[in-house]
Amino acid sequence: MEMLGEIDDYESLMFTRSWHGIGDFEMRINRYKKHTEYLQEGNIILIGNQMNKVFIILHQEIELDENGKSSENWIIRGFHLKVVISEKITLPPSHTAYDSKTGTSEEVMKHYVNNNVVNPVDVKRKRVEVSIAPNQKRGLSISWQSRFKNLAEEMAEISLVTGLGWNVILDWENKKWIFETMEGRDLTADQDILPPVIFSPQFESIQSLSYLKSKLNYRNVAYVAGQGEGVNRRVVVVDDSGGAIRREVFIDARDIPEETEDDPPKQRPIADIIRDLTDRGKQKLQEFLQEEYLEGQILTHSTFVYEEDYDLGDIVTVQNTDWGVTLNARLTEVKEIYEESGVRIEAVFGNNRPTLIKKIKQELAQMSGEVRK
Repeated sequence: MEMLGEIDDYESLMFTRSWHGIGDFEMRINRYKKHTEYLQEGNIILIGNQMNKVFIILHQEIELDENGKSSENWIIRGFHLKVVISEKITLPPSHTAYDSKTGTSEEVMKHYVNNNVVNPVDVKRKRVEVSIAPNQKRGLSISWQSRFKNLAEEMAEISLVTGLGWNVILDWENKKWIFETMEGRDLTADQDILPPVIFSPQFESIQSLSYLKSKLNYRNVAYVAGQGEGVNRRVVVVDDSGGAIRREVFIDARDIPEETEDDPPKQRPIADIIRDLTDRGKQKLQEFLQEEYLEGQILTHSTFVYEEDYDLGDIVTVQNTDWGVTLNARLTEVKEIYEESGVRIEAVFGNNRPTLIKKIKQELAQMSGEVRK
Protein backbone atom coordinates (compact mmCIF):
# COMPACT_ATOMS: atom_id res chain seq x y z
CA MET A 1 0.00 0.00 0.00
CA GLU A 2 1.11 3.53 -0.76
CA MET A 3 -0.47 6.96 -0.42
CA LEU A 4 -1.66 8.13 -3.83
CA GLY A 5 -3.18 11.51 -2.98
CA GLU A 6 -5.19 13.59 -0.55
CA ILE A 7 -8.68 14.91 -1.39
CA ASP A 8 -10.46 17.48 0.76
CA ASP A 9 -12.54 19.55 -1.70
CA TYR A 10 -15.34 17.07 -2.48
CA GLU A 11 -18.92 18.29 -2.88
CA SER A 12 -20.18 15.88 -0.20
CA LEU A 13 -19.05 12.83 1.74
CA MET A 14 -21.11 10.52 3.88
CA PHE A 15 -20.21 7.22 5.48
CA THR A 16 -21.76 4.77 7.91
CA ARG A 17 -20.03 2.79 10.62
CA SER A 18 -21.87 -0.32 11.83
CA TRP A 19 -21.35 -2.26 15.08
CA HIS A 20 -22.90 -5.49 13.85
CA GLY A 21 -22.83 -5.06 10.05
CA ILE A 22 -20.44 -3.69 7.43
CA GLY A 23 -20.97 0.03 6.70
CA ASP A 24 -20.66 2.02 3.47
CA PHE A 25 -19.71 5.40 2.00
CA GLU A 26 -20.64 7.78 -0.80
CA MET A 27 -18.67 10.73 -2.19
CA ARG A 28 -19.75 13.33 -4.73
CA ILE A 29 -16.89 15.20 -6.37
CA ASN A 30 -16.17 17.17 -9.52
CA ARG A 31 -14.25 14.76 -11.72
CA TYR A 32 -11.73 17.40 -12.77
CA LYS A 33 -10.49 18.08 -9.25
CA LYS A 34 -7.04 17.04 -8.11
CA HIS A 35 -6.39 13.31 -7.54
CA THR A 36 -9.82 12.16 -8.77
CA GLU A 37 -7.97 9.85 -11.18
CA TYR A 38 -7.18 7.70 -8.14
CA LEU A 39 -10.85 7.14 -7.26
CA GLN A 40 -10.77 3.76 -8.96
CA GLU A 41 -12.39 0.42 -8.10
CA GLY A 42 -10.35 -1.46 -5.50
CA ASN A 43 -8.53 1.59 -4.15
CA ILE A 44 -8.88 2.43 -0.47
CA ILE A 45 -10.16 5.65 1.07
CA LEU A 46 -8.86 6.55 4.53
CA ILE A 47 -10.88 9.17 6.41
CA GLY A 48 -8.32 11.55 7.93
CA ASN A 49 -5.83 9.49 9.90
CA GLN A 50 -8.46 7.25 11.55
CA MET A 51 -7.49 3.65 10.80
CA ASN A 52 -10.96 2.41 11.76
CA LYS A 53 -12.60 4.52 9.04
CA VAL A 54 -11.33 2.84 5.90
CA PHE A 55 -13.44 2.10 2.82
CA ILE A 56 -12.94 0.21 -0.46
CA ILE A 57 -14.15 1.83 -3.71
CA LEU A 58 -16.48 -0.46 -5.65
CA HIS A 59 -18.63 1.92 -7.72
CA GLN A 60 -18.18 4.90 -10.06
CA GLU A 61 -21.04 6.81 -11.59
CA ILE A 62 -21.44 10.07 -13.52
CA GLU A 63 -24.14 12.14 -11.85
CA LEU A 64 -26.97 13.45 -14.02
CA ASP A 65 -28.25 17.02 -13.74
CA GLU A 66 -31.91 18.05 -13.38
CA ASN A 67 -32.31 17.73 -17.17
CA GLY A 68 -31.01 14.17 -17.22
CA LYS A 69 -27.73 15.14 -18.84
CA SER A 70 -24.25 14.19 -17.71
CA SER A 71 -22.78 16.58 -15.15
CA GLU A 72 -19.19 17.16 -14.09
CA ASN A 73 -19.65 15.19 -10.86
CA TRP A 74 -18.60 11.65 -10.04
CA ILE A 75 -20.54 9.57 -7.51
CA ILE A 76 -18.10 7.23 -5.77
CA ARG A 77 -19.44 4.44 -3.55
CA GLY A 78 -18.08 1.50 -1.63
CA PHE A 79 -18.06 -0.39 1.64
CA HIS A 80 -16.08 -0.39 4.84
CA LEU A 81 -12.95 -2.54 4.90
CA LYS A 82 -15.05 -5.08 6.85
CA VAL A 83 -16.48 -6.10 3.48
CA VAL A 84 -13.43 -8.32 2.85
CA ILE A 85 -14.90 -10.74 5.41
CA SER A 86 -17.99 -11.09 3.19
CA GLU A 87 -15.88 -12.48 0.36
CA LYS A 88 -15.77 -15.91 2.01
CA ILE A 89 -18.23 -18.55 3.14
CA THR A 90 -17.75 -20.90 6.08
CA LEU A 91 -16.39 -24.18 4.75
CA PRO A 92 -16.56 -27.09 7.21
CA PRO A 93 -13.59 -29.41 7.71
CA SER A 94 -13.50 -32.30 5.23
CA HIS A 95 -14.26 -34.88 7.93
CA THR A 96 -17.33 -33.15 9.46
CA ALA A 97 -20.62 -31.74 8.22
CA TYR A 98 -20.26 -28.52 10.21
CA ASP A 99 -17.49 -26.31 11.50
CA SER A 100 -18.31 -26.22 15.20
CA LYS A 101 -16.70 -24.03 17.85
CA THR A 102 -17.33 -23.48 21.56
CA GLY A 103 -15.74 -20.60 23.45
CA THR A 104 -16.11 -16.89 24.08
CA SER A 105 -17.77 -14.82 21.37
CA GLU A 106 -14.36 -13.44 20.39
CA GLU A 107 -12.82 -16.92 20.14
CA VAL A 108 -15.69 -18.15 17.97
CA MET A 109 -15.59 -15.17 15.61
CA LYS A 110 -11.84 -15.32 15.20
CA HIS A 111 -12.01 -19.09 14.70
CA TYR A 112 -14.17 -18.69 11.58
CA VAL A 113 -12.12 -15.78 10.23
CA ASN A 114 -8.92 -17.77 10.74
CA ASN A 115 -10.31 -20.91 9.06
CA ASN A 116 -11.74 -19.10 6.04
CA VAL A 117 -9.66 -15.96 5.49
CA VAL A 118 -6.30 -16.05 7.25
CA ASN A 119 -5.30 -19.73 7.36
CA PRO A 120 -7.73 -21.71 5.19
CA VAL A 121 -6.93 -25.28 4.19
CA ASP A 122 -7.14 -24.25 0.54
CA VAL A 123 -4.41 -21.62 0.23
CA LYS A 124 -6.15 -20.10 -2.80
CA ARG A 125 -8.82 -18.80 -0.39
CA LYS A 126 -6.29 -16.93 1.74
CA ARG A 127 -6.46 -13.12 1.96
CA VAL A 128 -2.81 -12.26 2.58
CA GLU A 129 -3.64 -8.70 3.68
CA VAL A 130 -5.77 -9.88 6.60
CA SER A 131 -4.48 -10.87 10.02
CA ILE A 132 -6.19 -11.36 13.37
CA ALA A 133 -5.59 -9.35 16.53
CA PRO A 134 -4.54 -11.35 19.65
CA ASN A 135 -7.42 -13.11 21.35
CA GLN A 136 -8.55 -11.51 24.63
CA LYS A 137 -11.45 -13.95 25.19
CA ARG A 138 -14.08 -11.22 25.28
CA GLY A 139 -17.82 -11.75 25.16
CA LEU A 140 -20.28 -14.41 26.23
CA SER A 141 -19.51 -18.11 26.05
CA ILE A 142 -21.33 -19.67 23.07
CA SER A 143 -21.43 -22.81 20.94
CA TRP A 144 -21.74 -22.21 17.19
CA GLN A 145 -22.07 -24.36 14.08
CA SER A 146 -21.68 -23.09 10.54
CA ARG A 147 -21.79 -24.61 7.08
CA PHE A 148 -21.58 -22.72 3.78
CA LYS A 149 -22.80 -19.46 5.34
CA ASN A 150 -21.55 -16.05 4.28
CA LEU A 151 -18.85 -15.20 6.79
CA ALA A 152 -19.92 -11.56 7.28
CA GLU A 153 -23.50 -12.68 7.94
CA GLU A 154 -22.20 -15.12 10.55
CA MET A 155 -20.18 -12.34 12.20
CA ALA A 156 -23.34 -10.20 12.30
CA GLU A 157 -25.41 -13.05 13.76
CA ILE A 158 -22.86 -13.74 16.52
CA SER A 159 -22.57 -10.02 17.19
CA LEU A 160 -26.34 -9.63 17.49
CA VAL A 161 -26.62 -12.61 19.85
CA THR A 162 -23.74 -11.60 22.12
CA GLY A 163 -23.41 -7.81 21.74
CA LEU A 164 -19.74 -8.06 20.79
CA GLY A 165 -18.80 -5.81 17.87
CA TRP A 166 -16.31 -6.57 15.11
CA ASN A 167 -14.14 -4.49 12.82
CA VAL A 168 -11.34 -4.59 10.26
CA ILE A 169 -8.74 -1.91 11.02
CA LEU A 170 -5.94 -0.67 8.78
CA ASP A 171 -2.41 -1.26 10.11
CA TRP A 172 -0.55 1.19 7.88
CA GLU A 173 2.91 0.46 9.25
CA ASN A 174 2.72 -3.29 8.62
CA LYS A 175 0.48 -3.03 5.53
CA LYS A 176 -2.14 -5.30 7.10
CA TRP A 177 -5.90 -5.34 7.63
CA ILE A 178 -6.54 -6.42 11.22
CA PHE A 179 -9.70 -8.29 12.19
CA GLU A 180 -10.68 -7.33 15.73
CA THR A 181 -13.62 -7.60 18.12
CA MET A 182 -14.77 -4.80 20.41
CA GLU A 183 -16.73 -4.23 23.61
CA GLY A 184 -18.73 -1.04 24.06
CA ARG A 185 -18.94 0.97 27.27
CA ASP A 186 -21.93 1.23 29.59
CA LEU A 187 -22.70 4.97 29.61
CA THR A 188 -26.33 4.70 30.73
CA ALA A 189 -27.94 6.80 33.40
CA ASP A 190 -28.31 3.65 35.53
CA GLN A 191 -24.58 3.29 36.24
CA ASP A 192 -22.21 5.53 38.22
CA ILE A 193 -18.78 4.35 37.06
CA LEU A 194 -18.52 6.46 33.88
CA PRO A 195 -20.10 9.83 33.09
CA PRO A 196 -23.56 9.02 31.69
CA VAL A 197 -24.60 10.04 28.17
CA ILE A 198 -28.28 10.89 27.76
CA PHE A 199 -29.67 11.77 24.35
CA SER A 200 -32.91 13.70 24.62
CA PRO A 201 -34.60 16.56 22.76
CA GLN A 202 -35.33 18.04 26.18
CA PHE A 203 -31.58 18.14 26.96
CA GLU A 204 -30.78 19.57 23.50
CA SER A 205 -28.43 16.70 22.71
CA ILE A 206 -30.46 15.29 19.82
CA GLN A 207 -32.32 17.22 17.16
CA SER A 208 -34.82 14.69 15.84
CA LEU A 209 -35.92 11.29 17.01
CA SER A 210 -38.08 8.43 15.73
CA TYR A 211 -39.11 5.39 17.77
CA LEU A 212 -40.26 1.86 16.96
CA LYS A 213 -41.42 -0.90 19.30
CA SER A 214 -42.90 -4.06 17.83
CA LYS A 215 -43.80 -7.61 18.83
CA LEU A 216 -45.16 -8.60 15.42
CA ASN A 217 -42.43 -11.24 15.07
CA TYR A 218 -41.93 -11.98 18.76
CA ARG A 219 -41.47 -15.53 20.14
CA ASN A 220 -40.21 -16.55 23.58
CA VAL A 221 -40.41 -20.36 23.67
CA ALA A 222 -38.61 -22.67 21.23
CA TYR A 223 -39.30 -26.37 20.68
CA VAL A 224 -35.97 -27.54 19.27
CA ALA A 225 -36.14 -30.89 17.49
CA GLY A 226 -33.00 -32.89 16.86
CA GLN A 227 -32.58 -36.23 15.17
CA GLY A 228 -35.02 -39.14 15.25
CA GLU A 229 -38.49 -39.82 13.87
CA GLY A 230 -41.95 -39.50 15.38
CA VAL A 231 -42.13 -40.06 19.13
CA ASN A 232 -38.44 -41.01 19.10
CA ARG A 233 -37.31 -37.59 17.90
CA ARG A 234 -35.31 -35.74 20.53
CA VAL A 235 -36.98 -32.43 21.47
CA VAL A 236 -35.69 -29.79 23.89
CA VAL A 237 -37.78 -26.85 25.11
CA VAL A 238 -36.06 -23.49 25.55
CA ASP A 239 -38.33 -21.23 27.60
CA ASP A 240 -37.50 -17.51 27.81
CA SER A 241 -41.08 -16.45 28.60
CA GLY A 242 -40.36 -15.68 32.25
CA GLY A 243 -43.93 -16.54 33.15
CA ALA A 244 -45.45 -14.26 30.53
CA ILE A 245 -47.74 -15.42 27.71
CA ARG A 246 -45.92 -18.16 25.80
CA ARG A 247 -45.33 -17.42 22.13
CA GLU A 248 -43.96 -20.63 20.69
CA VAL A 249 -41.90 -21.52 17.65
CA PHE A 250 -40.59 -24.80 16.23
CA ILE A 251 -36.89 -25.07 15.38
CA ASP A 252 -35.70 -27.88 13.11
CA ALA A 253 -32.21 -28.85 14.35
CA ARG A 254 -31.88 -32.35 12.92
CA ASP A 255 -28.40 -31.32 11.69
CA ILE A 256 -27.08 -31.58 15.27
CA PRO A 257 -25.43 -35.00 15.37
CA GLU A 258 -26.19 -37.80 17.80
CA GLU A 259 -22.99 -39.63 16.91
CA THR A 260 -19.32 -38.70 16.59
CA GLU A 261 -17.44 -38.50 13.29
CA ASP A 262 -15.26 -41.44 14.31
CA ASP A 263 -14.94 -44.57 12.20
CA PRO A 264 -16.97 -46.40 13.39
CA PRO A 265 -19.21 -43.65 14.85
CA LYS A 266 -19.80 -43.52 18.62
CA GLN A 267 -22.82 -42.24 20.52
CA ARG A 268 -22.27 -38.68 21.75
CA PRO A 269 -22.98 -37.97 25.45
CA ILE A 270 -26.64 -37.09 25.92
CA ALA A 271 -25.67 -33.99 27.92
CA ASP A 272 -23.64 -32.67 24.95
CA ILE A 273 -26.52 -33.21 22.53
CA ILE A 274 -28.99 -31.44 24.83
CA ARG A 275 -26.52 -28.57 25.31
CA ASP A 276 -26.17 -28.13 21.55
CA LEU A 277 -29.94 -28.21 21.02
CA THR A 278 -30.44 -25.70 23.84
CA ASP A 279 -27.79 -23.37 22.40
CA ARG A 280 -29.45 -23.59 18.99
CA GLY A 281 -32.78 -22.66 20.54
CA LYS A 282 -31.30 -19.66 22.35
CA GLN A 283 -29.61 -18.48 19.17
CA LYS A 284 -32.79 -18.80 17.11
CA LEU A 285 -34.91 -17.02 19.72
CA GLN A 286 -32.65 -14.00 19.19
CA GLU A 287 -34.23 -13.76 15.74
CA PHE A 288 -37.66 -13.34 17.34
CA LEU A 289 -36.92 -10.73 19.99
CA GLN A 290 -39.12 -7.69 20.51
CA GLU A 291 -37.86 -4.98 18.20
CA GLU A 292 -37.17 -1.68 19.91
CA TYR A 293 -34.94 0.99 18.48
CA LEU A 294 -34.64 4.72 17.85
CA GLU A 295 -33.11 6.79 15.08
CA GLY A 296 -32.08 10.40 15.44
CA GLN A 297 -29.86 13.26 14.34
CA ILE A 298 -27.33 14.08 17.05
CA LEU A 299 -26.53 17.73 17.60
CA THR A 300 -22.85 18.20 16.75
CA HIS A 301 -22.48 21.09 19.22
CA SER A 302 -24.20 19.39 22.16
CA THR A 303 -22.80 18.67 25.62
CA PHE A 304 -21.48 15.29 24.49
CA VAL A 305 -18.52 15.04 22.13
CA TYR A 306 -18.63 12.27 19.50
CA GLU A 307 -15.75 9.74 19.74
CA GLU A 308 -14.77 11.15 23.15
CA ASP A 309 -17.81 11.07 25.44
CA TYR A 310 -19.51 8.39 23.35
CA ASP A 311 -18.80 6.26 20.28
CA LEU A 312 -20.16 3.45 18.15
CA GLY A 313 -20.96 0.41 20.30
CA ASP A 314 -21.48 2.26 23.57
CA ILE A 315 -24.72 1.73 25.50
CA VAL A 316 -26.37 5.08 26.23
CA THR A 317 -29.72 6.36 27.52
CA VAL A 318 -32.15 7.81 24.99
CA GLN A 319 -35.36 9.44 26.14
CA ASN A 320 -38.24 11.59 25.05
CA THR A 321 -40.31 12.70 28.01
CA ASP A 322 -43.16 13.85 25.76
CA TRP A 323 -43.54 10.26 24.51
CA GLY A 324 -42.87 8.69 27.90
CA VAL A 325 -40.01 6.72 26.34
CA THR A 326 -36.70 5.99 28.06
CA LEU A 327 -34.46 3.32 26.54
CA ASN A 328 -30.97 2.11 27.37
CA ALA A 329 -29.66 1.04 23.99
CA ARG A 330 -26.46 0.38 22.13
CA LEU A 331 -25.34 2.86 19.49
CA THR A 332 -25.34 0.39 16.59
CA GLU A 333 -24.88 2.67 13.56
CA VAL A 334 -23.39 6.13 13.05
CA LYS A 335 -23.59 8.04 9.79
CA GLU A 336 -21.28 11.04 9.34
CA ILE A 337 -22.35 13.52 6.66
CA TYR A 338 -20.05 16.29 5.37
CA GLU A 339 -21.59 18.88 3.04
CA GLU A 340 -21.14 22.55 2.21
CA SER A 341 -23.94 23.32 4.67
CA GLY A 342 -22.01 21.69 7.52
CA VAL A 343 -21.56 18.42 9.38
CA ARG A 344 -24.36 16.09 10.52
CA ILE A 345 -24.29 12.93 12.62
CA GLU A 346 -27.16 10.47 12.36
CA ALA A 347 -27.44 7.52 14.74
CA VAL A 348 -29.35 4.28 15.28
CA PHE A 349 -29.88 3.17 18.88
CA GLY A 350 -30.79 -0.49 19.39
CA ASN A 351 -31.43 -3.13 16.77
CA ASN A 352 -34.07 -3.49 14.14
CA ARG A 353 -32.79 -7.00 13.63
CA PRO A 354 -34.71 -8.12 10.50
CA THR A 355 -33.82 -4.85 8.78
CA LEU A 356 -30.15 -5.20 9.71
CA ILE A 357 -29.79 -8.73 8.33
CA LYS A 358 -31.76 -7.73 5.21
CA LYS A 359 -29.46 -4.73 4.80
CA ILE A 360 -26.34 -6.89 5.05
CA LYS A 361 -27.71 -9.28 2.44
CA GLN A 362 -28.52 -6.33 0.17
CA GLU A 363 -25.02 -4.91 0.64
CA LEU A 364 -23.46 -8.23 -0.29
CA ALA A 365 -25.72 -8.60 -3.31
CA GLN A 366 -24.90 -5.06 -4.38
CA MET A 367 -21.18 -5.69 -3.95
CA SER A 368 -21.41 -8.79 -6.15
CA GLY A 369 -23.23 -6.77 -8.78
CA GLU A 370 -20.65 -4.00 -8.75
CA VAL A 371 -17.78 -6.45 -9.04
CA ARG A 372 -19.42 -8.05 -12.09
CA LYS A 373 -19.80 -4.71 -13.90
